[in-house]
Amino acid sequence: MVTDRLLDGRLKIRHLVLVTAIADEGTLVRAAESLHITQPVVTRGLREVEEVLGAPLFERLPRGVAPTPYGQAFIERARSVLAELRAAGEEVRLLRSGQLGTVTVGTHLAGSNLLLPRAIAGLKAEHPKLTVVVREGTPDALQQWLLAGDLDLTVGRLSPTVPVRLEQERLHQEPIRLVARAGHPVHGGIRAGSLAELIAYPWIFPVAQTALRAELEAVFFQEGLPLPADRVECTSMLTLRNLLVSTDVIAALPMFIAVDDRELRILPTPLSSIRRSVGVTMPKDRAPSPAAAALLVHLREEGAKLAELEEEFARSEARPQG
Repeated sequence: MVTDRLLDGRLKIRHLVLVTAIADEGTLVRAAESLHITQPVVTRGLREVEEVLGAPLFERLPRGVAPTPYGQAFIERARSVLAELRAAGEEVRLLRSGQLGTVTVGTHLAGSNLLLPRAIAGLKAEHPKLTVVVREGTPDALQQWLLAGDLDLTVGRLSPTVPVRLEQERLHQEPIRLVARAGHPVHGGIRAGSLAELIAYPWIFPVAQTALRAELEAVFFQEGLPLPADRVECTSMLTLRNLLVSTDVIAALPMFIAVDDRELRILPTPLSSIRRSVGVTMPKDRAPSPAAAALLVHLREEGAKLAELEEEFARSEARPQG
């Protein structure tokens, strides 16, 4: 069968190049010149293709050649094959350079509001064909997905302990602050540092067995206060924010989430014992893909900018008001 002869190794890529060059140039001589080979080589190559196909591809004319009906069909397919090969080569080049491909990143609260979106925006401006997949989950779930290879990296609060197969890189520090909606009755009516006066309001707490929950409990314990009786426990940022802007709840959030949200206000009550190191967590035993490496570059750039912004915010808070 002709199909078997096409796939048994006798038909080469150079044959496809040669046939399309003959069709483009109209003569064997000019095809040879365009390919920088001799006319006998072109003649021999064309004969090899015709032997494989069992049909003449060109009709010999007084001043050149013209495709036969067999040639027209084959040349059209040959052009398609060569175009696909060129596209494949370009795709591999882009993949190797990090301009194409997919990076899957996990996130949870810290880093999800400014650091990651800004890094993604910078990445997409530079590499618009690169796909970024963002998955949200609890810190424990993100670690498991990372170890399983379902994520390239995670962005968020760095854990004091991680499995030996993971490594962390700090990008900036971000304090945890108490937050309420703009227009909340607590604004302007609470003494700075008076956590006791806030207990009467409803609260949103992180779920049990998260690092922030443990740290908040420690703050209340140090102040000799019980946990607020009226509270919701959740880790969904969408649910949390909607409750914040539509009710009188108070929540502890990474500072940049509140700073960047016009509908939220930071309370003067400090939580000095809670401070997050925000960064990336990656597998030690797996080199980042070009796409992941490209995202890392932008995460580091945006992390440096946020570190400067945090210092500026801290200085402004330290200045006497009025």
